Amino acid sequence: MTLIPTELSASRISDAVRDPDREIAASSRVIDLSVGIVVCIPCFRRPQHLRLTLDSLVNQRTPRSFAVVMVENDAARRESAPVAAEYLAAGRLQGICLVEQRQGNCQAINAAFETAQALFPAATRFLMIDDDEIASPDWLELMVRTAEATGADVVGGPVLPVFDDDSKPWLARHPAFCPAYDYTGAVPLIYGCGNCLITRAAFERLGSPAFDLRFNFLGGGDCDFFYRCRDAGMIFHWTAEAVITETVPQSRTSTGWIAKRGLRIGAINYRVQYKAAQGAAARARVFAQMLGRLPLSLVRAARLLPTSKAVVAVHPVMVAFGSALAAFGFDPKPYAASKIVS
Repeated sequence: MTLIPTELSASRISDAVRDPDREIAASSRVIDLSVGIVVCIPCFRRPQHLRLTLDSLVNQRTPRSFAVVMVENDAARRESAPVAAEYLAAGRLQGICLVEQRQGNCQAINAAFETAQALFPAATRFLMIDDDEIASPDWLELMVRTAEATGADVVGGPVLPVFDDDSKPWLARHPAFCPAYDYTGAVPLIYGCGNCLITRAAFERLGSPAFDLRFNFLGGGDCDFFYRCRDAGMIFHWTAEAVITETVPQSRTSTGWIAKRGLRIGAINYRVQYKAAQGAAARARVFAQMLGRLPLSLVRAARLLPTSKAVVAVHPVMVAFGSALAAFGFDPKPYAASKIVS
């Protein structure tokens, strides 16, 4: 164990945060440079919920030492930074909080993972949780244990919704909220980083920036990253017991928001697939497949309608339409600060 007081390690922290658009907002009094696990937390205008997220990390049932890297992505208001500083100063968690002045989903996540790798040279496993999520008590232990037992490059787990509006429990089965898998085992791919573990070796193989900034305001940088991991031959594993819950505000259960979510999913799917296509012929196939999904989505919706709520049945249509809009250059930008409702 290599424990260093942070007042004696200012140069060490500065070396880890060399980017002029990033600055340290807070750090714990002691940092253990020998930790092998770092939890990354992008933060944006949810200070009260961040307390719940950090409490869930404090209460992890594991003998393993870990650090945290929090990234405040609102350089003007900085509402998350005081909460982070409180937990770090009290020694409830060790690590740092930095401010990433360039706003956007990919900017924040890249800042977290890049700083974690630079500041903690012994760390080989990097987990992520969002500031609107709460980790179950055994989350970290289960994720790391899975990585050790399987040799997986990427481990994923479920993010289960907890709705502020409890009048729509059926929304938990909507594709926008339902986890990709309901079993533990090897999987071909995971799609989101809200509950994930990524090894240092995976980051090193793909290079920097890990999350493509072309997805910065659309979202989907995580999906693109995991597609590239798959294409590089990396191993994925899913741990259904490593549960994270996501608090879903009432604003995100409206029909309008869910429809826009479907459009965004379609746009991400198209952008990721088009980027991965090698050559003009492959890109033409992606475009042709997009066109083919439009009529097929109507058929799927018609089949779902007798047994599902209309907002569920129409989801395939919204996804297909979102892909079509992206193909013609129209992308939503939900991660632009002006579009975010706290």
